[in-house]
Amino acid sequence: MSAKVHFHFLELTLVRKLIMPRFSQVGTGETKQFTAAQEKERDAEEQAFEDRKPAKKMAEIRAKRDELLTATDWMANSDVTMSDAWKTYRTALRDVPAQADMDNITWPTKP
Repeated sequence: MSAKVHFHFLELTLVRKLIMPRFSQVGTGETKQFTAAQEKERDAEEQAFEDRKPAKKMAEIRAKRDELLTATDWMANSDVTMSDAWKTYRTALRDVPAQADMDNITWPTKP
């Protein structure tokens, strides 16, 4: 997790604890404020969710990349001669996950 995202998460956690305590509903319909243990458990759940975001984003990027590669797989058949432009395009697609900034992916242009 980047320092900026981590700071934002901590900032929101602090604001929520100071201003907006969490409540749960019990079977009778009444609400009760979370106990310290419930707060800690929920904080851990929220942190785990935040920690999974980069992996989820990368999975989405790979899925799109795989879809684009699959659309050109027919060109790799033995009876088709693939142009250098298409080879370059497919190589660039395979290299997409290596880009440093997952939020600003540069997708190659089809020839």
